[in-house]
Amino acid sequence: MTRDVVIAGIAEAELANGHFAEPASVLEVQARCVSRALADAGLTLPDVDGVLVAGLWGMPGAGTLMPLTLPEYLGIKPRFVDGTNIGGSAFEAHVAHAAMAIERGYCDVAVITYGSDQRSAKGRSLAGRPPHLNMQFDTPFGLLTPIGSYALAAHRHMHEYGTTSEQLAEIAVSARNWAKKNPAAMKRDDLSVDDVLSSTMVSDPLHKFDACLVTDGGGAIVMTSPDKLSARAKQRSVYVRGYGEAVSHWTINGMTDLTTTSAAVSGPAAMSMAGVTHDDFDVVEIYDSFTITVLLTLEALGFCKRGEGGAFVENGRLGPGGEFPINTNGGGLSCSHPGMYGMFLLFEAVRQIRGDAGERQLPKATTALVNGTGGNLSSTATCVLSNR
Repeated sequence: MTRDVVIAGIAEAELANGHFAEPASVLEVQARCVSRALADAGLTLPDVDGVLVAGLWGMPGAGTLMPLTLPEYLGIKPRFVDGTNIGGSAFEAHVAHAAMAIERGYCDVAVITYGSDQRSAKGRSLAGRPPHLNMQFDTPFGLLTPIGSYALAAHRHMHEYGTTSEQLAEIAVSARNWAKKNPAAMKRDDLSVDDVLSSTMVSDPLHKFDACLVTDGGGAIVMTSPDKLSARAKQRSVYVRGYGEAVSHWTINGMTDLTTTSAAVSGPAAMSMAGVTHDDFDVVEIYDSFTITVLLTLEALGFCKRGEGGAFVENGRLGPGGEFPINTNGGGLSCSHPGMYGMFLLFEAVRQIRGDAGERQLPKATTALVNGTGGNLSSTATCVLSNR
């Protein structure tokens, strides 16, 4: 990167028991978060000349053309827009796209935003999508969506490497132990490996507590270059040092190898750009739509070898006091999950680097890796963030 780019402000919608704390449409939620994130950055709405937004039909977001809907609602006319939607990894991709746009001068202040009322609207269904195009090979055969796809990957990993349900459960328990330190987390009660294994089997071998929550949610991220920063900024900025993205398939029947993801491409690209290695990270935020997502991603990113993810996550290694802290707010498994969770991974990484994570703050948090996963293990995007 030839021009520094920073995350200058963030804002996350407040929830109460998984619902928006204050009833509002998803556009209202996004507008409020944009306003708060800009205030956090010491900027104002007229400063914004770039908008990046993702939404899903019938679930998160509103309107069919969100890059047009949201600017109209905000009353601005940006000169750079991006509506890239590759699922839960879209927001890490947006950070990359905003960084490139700012670096090249396409815009100076970019806002990334998202809103979803999927819990309030009861908009999450396991019934699958209409059997059109690619879905004709999955939906007619009763595959639960998306958990069925992830269950197939989990079974394959178990078959090839001997991974156990107990090891997957360790990931959920670590997430819950972090959530206990987060007042904003939806689930803060005790959770044990036995609790996970005795919870309802949804799609063998994945239990209820192997799966993410269903909540509302929204937020905004403000990005700019250091020369555009305002003295009114409430927090220090977080630097974007590297990024990468990759797509491998859409439906699970198109996944060439069920035991690895395209994080094996996006991760090395981001780390190479940033000039860092695995040992440089103080905190890692990994998309945890399901416990198996975390295990596969750890392997694909190279934090452990293929097939060794099960042993890697044992004995509380990922939780508070562990040697490899991840998803320090409780993640999608215990904090929140509003359809697409990638933005919230970024929020937590920024908070840790700023030193603003409260009881869950790590002693040292100068460099973070954030990895989003979208679709049916279909897309990944990775970002490297640091305090300088």
